[in-house]
Amino acid sequence: MEPVRVVALVLATLTMGLIAGLFYAYACSVMLALGKTDDRVFIEVMQRVNSSIQNGWFALSFIGAALFTAASVVLNIGSGNTGRLVLVSVALVLYLVAFGITVRGNIPLNVQLDAAGPAARIADPAAARARFERPWVRLHLARTLFTIGAFVVLCVALAGPVGD
Repeated sequence: MEPVRVVALVLATLTMGLIAGLFYAYACSVMLALGKTDDRVFIEVMQRVNSSIQNGWFALSFIGAALFTAASVVLNIGSGNTGRLVLVSVALVLYLVAFGITVRGNIPLNVQLDAAGPAARIADPAAARARFERPWVRLHLARTLFTIGAFVVLCVALAGPVGD
């Protein structure tokens, strides 16, 4: 595999692994812990997390996973390795589904929760939490599974000759 293809595939795998790991950590620890808190604490923490995660490091991996995987697809077209092309294409599709879930599901829920105002001033925090938590967690679990799937497929593609 020529160096540019290797670099693109390594970067795709690295950024995908970072996103899959972040989502996994939330699914199996952060959201479980927050699920045991009272409504106002839950809302306040989620509002702070949703604000804090909007940073360059997160963007690098969240957008980078899409861009580097897409670049890997493009660079593998005509490479003579149809197997690797199929794998990176599958990874891209899986990630685009997760990306779509995030943009069309999780982010609008984050915006809705933020629009409720500061947790201490919400008249009915239980209702605000109920509108947010269950749908957000379901969507989050779906995007976690899709990103883990994309990461595994990229690992297989990176592991060695897939060949025809």
